[in-house]
Amino acid sequence: MRIIRCSPLTEIEKRILPDRRKKPTPRLSWYTFFGRRRGFRRKSDREKGGYTDRYSLKLFFFFISILCLNILDVFLTNTIVYQKGLRLNPIILSVMGISEERFWIWKFAIVSVALIILCLHIYFKVGKKIIAVLSSICFLVILYQIFLLVYLLP
Repeated sequence: MRIIRCSPLTEIEKRILPDRRKKPTPRLSWYTFFGRRRGFRRKSDREKGGYTDRYSLKLFFFFISILCLNILDVFLTNTIVYQKGLRLNPIILSVMGISEERFWIWKFAIVSVALIILCLHIYFKVGKKIIAVLSSICFLVILYQIFLLVYLLP
């Protein structure tokens, strides 16, 4: 019979680390700004969706363009109202009734918060679809306002 002697465990080998995968990554954390995860490696993870630490530069420019369309919308809405146009949106009508000179702050804040929430959920199935639909609606509203200013209002 042969006896095998084992060396004593070093401090590093004795260490038991908690499993970091027991709970999901929170929506906003240290890794939101300094993390390395930009996407999902596995196909099953891409299909399921989830949160990442970093987002693409293309997505950043897309959101900036939506914010610029929002600013243009505020400018065109004010121009149409000052040229005796009617406000048809009841939400905008009530906000402009409360503070007409600060209407753009409310609108910009609401759209910015919505874009941040959508950005966090971009890698879920409906995230990209919602952004595509909302950006199309914004673009069509701008085209409609330009049509009103050019052809219908003096």
